[in-house]
Amino acid sequence: MTAPRRVVTLLPGATEIVCALGARDRLVGRSHECDHPAGVDVLPACSRSRVALEGGGRDIDDRVRDIVRRGLSVYEVLDHVLRPLAPDLIVTQVQCEVCAVSLKDVEAALRTWTGSQPALVSLEPDALRDVFADVQRVADALDLADAGRRLRAEMRVRMRDIDVRANGVPGAPTVICIEWIDPLMAAGNWVPELVDLAGGDDRLGKAGAHSPWIEWQQVRDADPDVILVMPCGFDLQRTCREADALRTLPGFEDLHAVRSGQVYAADGHHYFNRPGPRLVESLEILAEIFHPERFDFGHEGTGWSRLFAE
Repeated sequence: MTAPRRVVTLLPGATEIVCALGARDRLVGRSHECDHPAGVDVLPACSRSRVALEGGGRDIDDRVRDIVRRGLSVYEVLDHVLRPLAPDLIVTQVQCEVCAVSLKDVEAALRTWTGSQPALVSLEPDALRDVFADVQRVADALDLADAGRRLRAEMRVRMRDIDVRANGVPGAPTVICIEWIDPLMAAGNWVPELVDLAGGDDRLGKAGAHSPWIEWQQVRDADPDVILVMPCGFDLQRTCREADALRTLPGFEDLHAVRSGQVYAADGHHYFNRPGPRLVESLEILAEIFHPERFDFGHEGTGWSRLFAE
């Protein structure tokens, strides 16, 4: 079987995997959100969102719920862009239909195609082990199995080094990671695993499970040492703006994390919400926040910042 030479990736994490495997030159198209590594944004965008991202989190959530209620997909595959690219491999996902173009969206677009159909690789990462499996799945599809094994090994070594150093510190800080502000959602899937590897104790997220909707009282009851705000789809600057809404919640100023200055914003869009190679950098961000005396990878100001500092 001939290795694919014309590849379209329809989620940012997949684009980063393909590039980390050394196959950037095979990419001919991307999703509207793919922007890393530098230069991939010049490729044609083969998708778009049906949801306007203006306004606050509640506004966006209401729009998403309305689209889903009407039986529509949050994203649209742009067939008029995709078809002329003549891809022989398309990488998509089935993990979250609200986060990126899904397998069913791609299959619907391909139904009208005649002639040879591109191969489809659909990723489904629920936990860290699935991310590693997806790296290899993409590598195998590209006929780059050895490169996949090398990339996975490199990621594991870097993560293991942080794990050993971070968990050698007595007294893990209790942590709540907020993936959406209004309505409130805690981060799930691989984020609780990253928190554990960085030497923290995640109080509301469950490893391998989808991010749960939570009530503000649950945050107050947990009263964590650290609160980390990382909304899906928001970069660091927007997260810092949106996080102000937390200050209006009852009892916010009385939380231990607030009183001790341990409330942080993180770039969820470019790091934590992208199941791919940069989950290692996401782990580095957590390690810097939890144990600044031991770790300094240089992510402060770009990957994370302290919130509500006087």
